[in-house]
Amino acid sequence: MEKTVLQQKETYMDSVHRWGRIWGLTLLVLIVAYPITVSLIFHAQVNWPAFVKGFIAIGPMYWAVGIVEIFTYVPMLGAGGSYLSFVTGNISNLKLPCALDAMERAGVKSNSEEGEVISTIAIAVSSIVTTLIILVGVVLIVPLTPLLSSPVLAPAFSQLLPALFGGLAVVFISKNVRLSIAPVVIMLVLFIFVPALNASTVGIMVPVGVLFSLAVARILYKKGLV
Repeated sequence: MEKTVLQQKETYMDSVHRWGRIWGLTLLVLIVAYPITVSLIFHAQVNWPAFVKGFIAIGPMYWAVGIVEIFTYVPMLGAGGSYLSFVTGNISNLKLPCALDAMERAGVKSNSEEGEVISTIAIAVSSIVTTLIILVGVVLIVPLTPLLSSPVLAPAFSQLLPALFGGLAVVFISKNVRLSIAPVVIMLVLFIFVPALNASTVGIMVPVGVLFSLAVARILYKKGLV
């Protein structure tokens, strides 16, 4: 019986990794195929010297971020949730908050079997809901444009992300205030006093913040403060 259960667990994880690799490679092919298809349709030749120059300038940054994100997000999201998140995108703004909130409400840990399942379900539902909302938005964008572009609603739209992360911050900071002080302070200092950091650098700063938080947590744990 125990051997059967173990085989079932291994079969499940094997299927997760197999389908995760398949969809990840499929996404890579689709991303690369789009510019190639456009260039063929419009007979646009690639300026290879400019391409190589631009790639050398920004490529290493994305490689570094990609590696850091794997070590950052996978322990929090699990295998299935990570594959789904990397395929569907928008991890830090949507998938990660949904998964963390779902595991919090279910009372499970991210490194448990239950957490693996809950995280995967939460991210899958989030992806489906996001796709449906985008579909509705595409259909209704023309009739709703006057309303959405109204100056009255502009302040509300500018506060969507602060409201989302503010609500999550209250929940997680209240669990252990000592652990939260250092990452909150360092991120505030960086974004206030380093003008180059803005919304476009969030993808880089989230992994940096996580690694910094882990380091501080380790130090506080060694000193018996947490």
